[in-house]
Amino acid sequence: MTLSYKSVVTPRRAGVAIACCWLVSFLVGLTPMFGWNNFNEMQRKAKEANSSQTEFTVSCQFENVISMEYMVYFNFFVWVLPPLLLMLLIYLEVFKIIRRQLNKKVASSTTEPEKYYGKELKIAKSLALVLFLFAVSWLPLHMRNCISFFCTSCSTPSALTYIAIFLTHGNSAMNPIVYAFRIKKFRTTFLQIWNQYFCCKLDKNMNNIDNTDIAI
Repeated sequence: MTLSYKSVVTPRRAGVAIACCWLVSFLVGLTPMFGWNNFNEMQRKAKEANSSQTEFTVSCQFENVISMEYMVYFNFFVWVLPPLLLMLLIYLEVFKIIRRQLNKKVASSTTEPEKYYGKELKIAKSLALVLFLFAVSWLPLHMRNCISFFCTSCSTPSALTYIAIFLTHGNSAMNPIVYAFRIKKFRTTFLQIWNQYFCCKLDKNMNNIDNTDIAI
């Protein structure tokens, strides 16, 4: 299983996958700038309110500028909710497989399955924690957008909106902290980068990290 993973997930393929994820993220995030926004509707309402003016002032508020159809149907129902549910199913299957492998009776002369799958279970738990934090951070704002879109008469307190927005921004800071506390190699690499670029120190011993040594 280890050799199969290393043969399939090569550094080149991993780099291509990461680049594709960033490219898709940019395209999805920049979609409103390509025309899916409320500019035309705001311009029409401004002309109806005062037809003598050729220019109008835009109130720079998120809901005024960004289309809720884009946020709910395109952003949430296409690019957030399905991947989140898919990742949830994948992690459930991963935990199921690892648990099944750990529960298998192995010969007393070898501890390789327990050692390998025990390590994989710990890593899977760390990644599942990242997924859980993502859901906790992003679902409140998207749920708020759904309420605002489907129930136009409903009003959401501004405090809750600001908290939801704060959670989405805070999610970017959560992942490095989780990785640093849960994954030894990530923590070592993070300290190496910190010492080299922020403290102007270079620990030569850190350059000899074994790429296969991922311990929790």
